[in-house]
Parts: sequence; structure tokens; C-alpha cells
Amino acid sequence: MATLLRMPEVAANGTEAGLQEWAVAEGAEFAAGDVLATVETDKAVVEVEAEEAGVVLRTLVPAGAMVEVGAAIAVLTAVGESVEDIDAVLTALGVDGGGPAGSDRAATPMSERRDVGEEPAAPAADGPDHVQLPAAHGGRTFASPLARRLAAEAGIPIQQITGTGPGGRVRRRDVEAAQAAHGAGGASEPSPAAPPEVLTDAPTAPGAPTAPDAPTAPADRAAPAGTGGWTDTPHTRMRRAIASRLLESKQTTPHFYLRASVRVDDLMALRVQLNEARPETRISVNDLVIKAAARSHGLVPEMNVIWTADAMRAFDTVDIAMAVATPGGLLTPVVRDVSSLSIGAVATSTRRLVDRARAGGLAQAELEGGSMSVTNLGMYGTEEFAAIINPPQSAILAVGAARPEPVVVGGSLAVATVLHVTLSVDHRAVDGAVAAGWLAAFVATVEQPFGLLL
Repeated sequence: MATLLRMPEVAANGTEAGLQEWAVAEGAEFAAGDVLATVETDKAVVEVEAEEAGVVLRTLVPAGAMVEVGAAIAVLTAVGESVEDIDAVLTALGVDGGGPAGSDRAATPMSERRDVGEEPAAPAADGPDHVQLPAAHGGRTFASPLARRLAAEAGIPIQQITGTGPGGRVRRRDVEAAQAAHGAGGASEPSPAAPPEVLTDAPTAPGAPTAPDAPTAPADRAAPAGTGGWTDTPHTRMRRAIASRLLESKQTTPHFYLRASVRVDDLMALRVQLNEARPETRISVNDLVIKAAARSHGLVPEMNVIWTADAMRAFDTVDIAMAVATPGGLLTPVVRDVSSLSIGAVATSTRRLVDRARAGGLAQAELEGGSMSVTNLGMYGTEEFAAIINPPQSAILAVGAARPEPVVVGGSLAVATVLHVTLSVDHRAVDGAVAAGWLAAFVATVEQPFGLLL
């Protein structure tokens, strides 16, 4: 019996994903557990495995397409099952169209990325899958929710935008084209129901009247001042996801900050000794910092929590995320159960995660969990900075560069290697005294680093 393979929800609350690659060709058999396809989310690449053996009767979406979660991407049959009329099977399953994969019935190419709400397929009245939406009729304009929102923000009536989707449906790209025409003076006047805000490039002088015909622009696309040229690079899915999460964090998470200066001469000496003893496992300062953060969590377990809508969640193990810069943006893979790992095992885990992050091969599960992140800009010479908490975690430790500085030791002035750290904390989950106790434990652990080997 033929069944539909649908796009899974590989990321929590995800609405769409990119079909990066088919691992099994049309007509080929596969076994239970075999990888059928590779799917790309905002931050990770996930393999879709077969639940049972079968044959790929037909792929419905080509590699490189964006697909809504739950949409059909292939038709599967049992091994040995004979299918003479594939188009009839597709019709019975409610799948519209019978052409080869990659035809007009396929999802939107990733190079022409859809945002949430773009071109959803309408459910068939008597089938489990999707069919094209009907053409606009009776004066109604069909448009995706995203297209309607973008048009409203741009002040362009949706009825005046020509849709290029199925049945004349207005899509994101249609709104963007209308915005471009609007900027060139070719679009209609803004909707009177939503007058755009007047933006200016310089403050108005006191008492100066406001020109009634001043040029207007939506708040998120004000024209730059001057006559010089510029280049617009469209946002990637990852960059949009990063922006959304960090904006959410600053708007909804009450941050407070604690700073400390840590003498790290003994830590640096320990690192040299460890690397000389085991040159095949290079241990970084960041590895030692992650291990020290986990040890501090063990000393102050009240920090190993996150805030949820209904409860305070305390974790049984200490999972620490680390910030990794990649060409596409910042990722935060999680090192699991750091407290139980030797420093060598921590170094091996971080190296593996860094390599996978930069190669774009992280699984979604490797990006989830943990109560704290560590972010380090010391390698760039940054002395001190404060970081934004990565929700739903409750803290992030920002690490600067280790530099020689004057310190007071036993009432006398001396020179020591000093590391400046800033702890950003979610005040909903952690009180100031708890965070201060954690930071004191962290400082003591780093300044007496042989405890990291226990």
C-alpha cells in the first residue's frame, strides 16, 4: 500500500525546512533505519530515516526546495508491491499533479526562500494531502499570511499586487517586487487605513514646521541618507533566526550582569603541561573555562536551571553550550554532561562540535538543551564584553582576552595574567546572590585549576 512521506518537524515549533538532498533515488529500495533524505533547518542539518523497509515510488519535491512541515515530499510503497499507474496512486492520495519531481508542483527552491506562511497548500476536501488553491474570485485577493503582513507594513494594498502563485496567489516575492516598484515611484499610494510613519534622517530644528508632503517610508526600510550607492544582501534563514531569538531574549528576559577579574597564570601553566603530556588532544583555554563553569554548577546547583512558563526546571546533568562563529552566523552546540567528562574528553567534544558546526553538519538535538552558554572573544583581543542570553537558557558567560595586568598580592604590587569575564543572568530564574555565589566559585576554580582534573 502506497503511503506519503511528509516533511517532519525536525525543529521545535518549526514551520518549514529545506530538503537538502535525497539519499534514495526514485525506484530504489531502502531498509528500516536507512537515511531517505537530508533536511536543513535554520541551524542544523537532520537526516530523515525510514521507519520500515520500502521503495521510493516517486519524490514529490526536488533537492534544494523549501517545504512546509507536514507537506508530502515522497510516495513510498512496500518492497515487492507492483504499481502500474503512479498517477492514479497520487490522485488517490490527494496529491495534485503527476509530473516528474522538480516540475511546477514542487516546492519553492531554497534560492527563492519562502518565509512562514508562504504558499501553503489547501487541504483537499476528501483527501489527506494538498491541492492548489482556487483562483481569486468575487473580488477577493488570495495571499499568504506573510504576504499580507509585509504588504501592510509597506503600506501597499494587497489588492493592488499582482500574484504569481497558483491561482494568482500573492506571495512574498510579489510583495517585494511591489515594494521595489514603490521605491521607484511606480506603486500605488499607501493605504489610508495604515498611514506610514514619517521618518527623517536628521532631527527637526526647534519650532520648524513639518512639511506635509515629506517623503515617507516604512520603519524597517527607511532610505539611507546621501547619494552614495549601497548593496543589499538578503538575510539568510540562519541570520533571521538569530535575529529573532536575540530580539526575543532582550525583550522578554530581564538581564542583569556580574563582572569579575580572574588571575589565570596557574590555569595557563596547567594547560601547557596537559598539552605537553597529551599532544594529540590539544586543550584550549575555552575547554578549561567550560569545565570550570560545569564545576561551578556543581558547587552552586541553583544556577543549573531555566525558567519555563509553569515551573522552574532544574537539570540532573550539567550541559554547557558554547558559541561557535560560522560563515552563516553564530551557533551554540551543547557539550553534554560536562561534569562527568575529563578535560581531555571536553576538548575532544568541543573540537568535534566546532568542526561539525563550521561544516554545517550539526543535528538539531546538538543545539538544544543546557542552562548556560560560554562565549569567548579573547582570541580577537577583546578585553571585556557582555553577551545576550540564549533562550531558554538562564545565563551566558562572556570571556575576554587574558592579558598581563598589575595586581595587588599580599599588599604589594605585582604583574599577573588576568582574564575578564561577564556573567549575564536571567533574573526570573536566578537571584543576584545565587549568581554572585556562582561567579565566586568560578573564580576560585579557575585560580586553583588542579580541581578541574578531579
